[in-house]
Amino acid sequence: MKKPLMFDLCCGLGGATEGFLAEGWHCIGVDIERHQYGNHRYPAQLWIQDICTIDGAQLKDAAFLWASVPCQFFSYTSMPWSTAKALAAAVRADPERLAKELALFNACFRIQREACEAAGRHIPMVVENVKGAQPWVGRARWNYGSFYLYGDVPALMPITLKASRHRNQDGHIKQGGDWFAEARKGGEGGTSASFGSKSPQRKMASAMIAKIPEPLSRHIAKTFHPGVEI
Repeated sequence: MKKPLMFDLCCGLGGATEGFLAEGWHCIGVDIERHQYGNHRYPAQLWIQDICTIDGAQLKDAAFLWASVPCQFFSYTSMPWSTAKALAAAVRADPERLAKELALFNACFRIQREACEAAGRHIPMVVENVKGAQPWVGRARWNYGSFYLYGDVPALMPITLKASRHRNQDGHIKQGGDWFAEARKGGEGGTSASFGSKSPQRKMASAMIAKIPEPLSRHIAKTFHPGVEI
């Protein structure tokens, strides 16, 4: 049986893709650059392109679309700092700048619309971002911890704890798992905070912390698998 096709837009390290692969999907990631940090890399076929330049008709064979739009602007402007509030006010007062900040988010829904039109059927899509995106793009339909979801979000979603807890081999509880600890320390050579915002270490930390939790991606992959009746 042919595997259903999923496109992972702004895929990063492919947290969503990992869950879909585990549930029997064929996945293609789309990103403006290749994220690879040591053993951490996108786990499937990767398409390097700015999603704003993609014609949605190119994705007409998809059975599902996922998008994890970069959240730095939304996260920063949700902070209680005077500089963050000033930036938010400046962007809201400038239509061109506002359009630029929302371009990737809007591109996802444009791509979905064009893909559906080319396919002659509805292609479901979930767009993931942070809580701070809500004042800019509207209320999310669901959240799984800090992961806020827009689009065709299933009515039934997995329950999440307030904090992800895992146990070390010695039985002690740790937060977030090995990948989270590695991201927090920024890999080799110091903490992520000790590097510039565009450094490989900071990019690695951001990419790893932004990875979609496997229980979330597997649940959605299973729900939308063509072989499953919803």
